[in-house]
Amino acid sequence: MSENWKTRTKLVHEGIRRSQYGEVSEAIFLTQGFVYDSAEAAEARFLKAGEDEFIYARYGNPTVRMFEERIAALEGAEDGFATASGMAAVNGALMSMLRAGDHVVSARALFGSCLYILEEILQRFGVEITFVDGTDLGAWRDAVREDTKVVFLESLSNPTLEVIDLQAVAEIAHAKGAKVVVDNVFATPIWSRALDLGADVVVYSTTKHIDGQGRCLGGVVLGTREYVRKTLEPYLKHTGGAMSPFNAWVMLKGMETLDLRVRAMTEGATMIATALEGDARLARVIYPHLDSHPDVAVARRIMEKGGTMLSLDIAGGQAAAFRFLNALKIVTISNNLGDAKSIVTHPATTTHQRLSDDQKQALGITPGLVRISIGLEDAEDLLADIRQALDAV
Repeated sequence: MSENWKTRTKLVHEGIRRSQYGEVSEAIFLTQGFVYDSAEAAEARFLKAGEDEFIYARYGNPTVRMFEERIAALEGAEDGFATASGMAAVNGALMSMLRAGDHVVSARALFGSCLYILEEILQRFGVEITFVDGTDLGAWRDAVREDTKVVFLESLSNPTLEVIDLQAVAEIAHAKGAKVVVDNVFATPIWSRALDLGADVVVYSTTKHIDGQGRCLGGVVLGTREYVRKTLEPYLKHTGGAMSPFNAWVMLKGMETLDLRVRAMTEGATMIATALEGDARLARVIYPHLDSHPDVAVARRIMEKGGTMLSLDIAGGQAAAFRFLNALKIVTISNNLGDAKSIVTHPATTTHQRLSDDQKQALGITPGLVRISIGLEDAEDLLADIRQALDAV
């Protein structure tokens, strides 16, 4: 396909493989295995499969490959491997690169399951983990050592929307020979080109904006062809974290409208965050492109727009936050994000509930904090819904 194509064209046309029937919509190849013309052909394919040759769906599948090629083209990556979920992608990206005795430096502000992989799984198998304040470049410089193998961060943290200077962190990591793995879900591939900013490996939960309609789980890991095929693929194909063909087809359909949806949702999030700032019932309005955001200069440099997510810290703590959630009429209580439907989450009691009170305090996850993923509803309706729920508080 053409590298000169713009984003929306890539999202519709990249990676298409048509069968002999010439279908318009991508075909779903619901098969776990493939046949060979002869024993010699099977031997040859197991020795080295060609570009359009497949062995087993755990290794690869035509529908899944279409999705991998399309999202790799969007991200500007050489290759990608699609996984069963976003956490399978995070786990695969890290576990495939690390072994006992290696050192990892990670931002402290992470999704709860990412923290579990670092704190519990990797440390259990002998990997040393150092956590830092992701927004403190001095802390990164002090923590990254000559023997650091990997640096890990969320470009936009969940749920307090800290913005990490990915470009500066990558320079620090690369000076010591470390690889940079970035979870870019909140920033989205529409507003943030993580590879251009210095990331070596980019991870997405495609369950979020890429599907965008609450249907299927999925994830993807993107990077160089050498990394994907020689480091990542052997780990994932032997441990079984592959994406199903049906889910890959859903992701392909989601990608066709990804740019349109993210732009519309971001426009709504920006309007709502701006309108709510200064409301006396709120201790904080957190949105990356607001002037009040502590990392706004970095956010405007590394993200074209502020994204689809905002967080509100409701005065009055958990009781007030629960009254707010229960009074909402349009915004739905759930723990997903990036959906066509607006979704609200109370992190302290759900996604980050396993953290201690001290950890929550250190991360800024207060009892009154709610995270809102702005959907495709009319922004004026959403703002009115949020305001009437605040009245109920």
